[in-house]
Parts: sequence; structure tokens; C-alpha cells
Amino acid sequence: MAHLDSVKVVEVCRLSPAPDFPESASATQKSLPLTFFDILWLRLPPVQRLFFYEISSSKTSIFFNSILPKLKTSLSLTLHHYLPLAGTLTWPQNSHKPAIEYTDGDGVLLTIAESDMDFHDLSGDDYFRQASDCHPFIPHLNVSHERAEVMSLQVTLFPNSGFSIAIAAHHAVLDGKTSTSFMKSWAHICRSLGGAESIISLPSLPEQIRPFYDRTVVEDPTGLGLETIYVNEWLKENGPNNRSLLTWAIDLPPGLVRGTFELTRENIEKLRKSAVNKRNCQGLILHVSTFSVTCSYTWVCLVKALGIREGKTHLGFNVDCRTRLTPAIPATYFGNCVSGRGVLVEAEGLWGEDGVNLALGALSKVIKSLDIENGVLNGAENLASIIIGGKAKKEPNSKVRGVSFGGSPRFEVYKTDFGWGKPTKVEMTSIDRTGAICLSDTKNGDGGVEIGLVLRLKEMEAFASQFGKGLENL
Repeated sequence: MAHLDSVKVVEVCRLSPAPDFPESASATQKSLPLTFFDILWLRLPPVQRLFFYEISSSKTSIFFNSILPKLKTSLSLTLHHYLPLAGTLTWPQNSHKPAIEYTDGDGVLLTIAESDMDFHDLSGDDYFRQASDCHPFIPHLNVSHERAEVMSLQVTLFPNSGFSIAIAAHHAVLDGKTSTSFMKSWAHICRSLGGAESIISLPSLPEQIRPFYDRTVVEDPTGLGLETIYVNEWLKENGPNNRSLLTWAIDLPPGLVRGTFELTRENIEKLRKSAVNKRNCQGLILHVSTFSVTCSYTWVCLVKALGIREGKTHLGFNVDCRTRLTPAIPATYFGNCVSGRGVLVEAEGLWGEDGVNLALGALSKVIKSLDIENGVLNGAENLASIIIGGKAKKEPNSKVRGVSFGGSPRFEVYKTDFGWGKPTKVEMTSIDRTGAICLSDTKNGDGGVEIGLVLRLKEMEAFASQFGKGLENL
């Protein structure tokens, strides 16, 4: 048994799709070429999420004799519906772009571990936690120049308290929606097993999480050749002809802490009402959705916490393109189908009384542009160069001038129930490397938004002060 700090690795195994059943119709796709949506994220760090589950019957014997076998069986069954996740990302020499290849016998690496760290401290929201505290519970994703695993998983037991399930996924294969759909599929099949000791048929998936694999639905409506543009940008990064599949390794500065904040439904309604009142008085055109209000308020709080006054500040966010393209792409499409958009304003303007409304006004213009036919891809030809050029902004010594948002409350991560209750905490742990702010639904499901971010301690304390003070003044 290997020991990593206070985590003991008990087992490392590779689980393949269960061999006892014929493949389902939805899982016959064994090879998937990357689309331009996928290629855009080719070398970004893996996306990592960590789900904590509190259970009373988490004694070691019960976990290993009952819970773990069911998790393994259901994972193997779920992979029948998600064969590409058991495959490998490669860049064949005779191909101009990478592809996902699945071969019979391939599987997903699953690590089983135990930890004596405090489950309740790790999964709580009452104080700031060292960002590195979560790292021992995140599985390693094997990536080399020639091959890359698509996904890896880790289950960690906290005796007499609960367990965690972590996923690390290659960003060029999965976007947030596909990743969370897989987790919900695994949870659905695990629940459906009940107390069955033998499985006589392959469990099906509800239509809303059943993956759709037909890549012919992905077209480039811009006529600009986005696929070629993105491939060429990556080929010349540290090039020439750099076909490496290695993802960026971003060093973390010391002293980073992880914090969680919440905008309740009541908070959001007050922010929305305040914005509407200002709009009526000043004739502003504002988009006052939960997303835009949350991003604008968080942006203003962060700019003040970091003391950014000079120059411009940037807000970046991802947009799900599935329903915004003509023709629309099925909601359960497997793979990346997101594009990036940004907002730029003078930082000084966010410090005034109308700072949130200024942010909302700028964000509203961008959101409105998405309603134009295929407007979601306006400027998409520049995204790869922007991502590559923006890597330096993630380095420890760079001065942050803006913020990006990841995740979505619409993913409903707190509804991922494997049969032992909903998670007590869900973290997007990869934000400590990307610098993004994670948005998700809240554990009580009241329509609020949970906001997760990673900062230095003094910056986090300043953010918490600005966040709380602003809500008190509503």
C-alpha cells in the first residue's frame, strides 16, 4: 500500500465496460474524431470535481463489503453507455487532428483510498480551507506526448464519516455538461441496482442523460475553418509541428485557500430588483438573469478585494452552444460544445455605487449578441490564440486583472445521488490551477447559487468582506 500524506492508497484497478452484456445502441461509437469545439481546449489542465458523501454506516467493513462493490459494478455498467471514456486520446501520424480511440479491453483507472483527514472540515463551508487539502483525493490522469487517458476516478473512504468520489477528465474530450451527465448516469445506475446480487440485463439511462454521439451534427457555420485554425495554433505552440498531447502544468503559488460563498434566491432577487430600479431610472438595458446578476456581483467584489483600480478588467465565461446554433445540437451531445465570450470595462467604474449595474450593462450587451443566429461563434476564430496567449496570466507572479467563470447551476451537481443521499459538498478542484470561479447549484436546492473560488488568504478575507458588506447594503 502506498501512502500519500494522510491518504493511504488501497487499490488501483482498471475497470472496463462489463463484458456480460451486448453493447447498447448508444455505445457503439468506438472512435470519435475531435471537433473544433474539442480542439479548442486541447492542452488545458484536466477538469476535476470532488463529491463528498456523508453516511452514518461508513465503517470500513461496510464500505469495502457493500458500498465499494456496488460503485464498481455500476461504473462498469455505465461505461457501456460511455465507451469513449474508457478509451485513449491519440494524435495519429496520418491524421491532421487528434481522435478518441476505444479498443476492447480498455478501461478507466479507478483508485481506492482511505484517509484520516477530517471529513467535516474538508466538506464544510464555515471557514477557508487550504487549496492543496483536496489534492490527495483527486486521481492522476496519465498523459504523455503521444497518448492521454480520457478520464480517471478515485473513491476515498473517511472511516465513520463518509466517502468522496473524484473525477479528472481531459478537457479536449468532455465539457462540464458531459462530465456531469456521466456522473449522474453512474449515480442513476448505482441507485437502480438496489440490493441485487446479480445483474441480468444492462440498465438503461433516462433520455435526459443518455449520450448522443453523432458528430455530423457539429458544423462550422462561420465558414472560417475553425478546426484548421485551432489545430494550427496548437501545432505552433512551442512548435513547430507540436503534436504533443501533454496538458499545461501550472505551478501553484503557496498560501492559496479555497472558499465557498452563496447567493440565496432572496439575495439574487434583491440584486435583480435593484438593477431593474436603476434601469427604469436611467434607461439602461440590462439582462438580469441569475447568471448575469451572480457574475456581475462577484466580479465587482473580486475587483475591490484585489484592489484593481487602474486599467481595464475582464470577465470571461463559457457559453453552451448546443441550443444556440442553427440547427440546434441535441442537449445530450457527448463532447465539448462550448465557446468563450468576454467583457472588458474600466476597473475604476466598478468601484462606484453603480458598479454592479455597470458590470451588468456590459455583460448584457454580450449576452444579447448571443441571440443573433450563430452569434455564439462571433469572434471564435481568435479563441485559441487568446487561450494560448492568456496562459501567462495564470502564472504565480502575474497580476490578475480579471476573472473567468466555470461550471453552471444548471448542471445541478448536488442532485448526484448514488443511493446514499445527495452530496454534502461538491468542489471543482481544478479552479486552483485555472483561476476560474466555479458556479453551481446549492445543496438545499432553493434556486440560489454557490460560488467557489481560490485566492491567497488576505485576498479571500477581503473578498468575503466585500461580498458580505454588499449584501447587507441591499
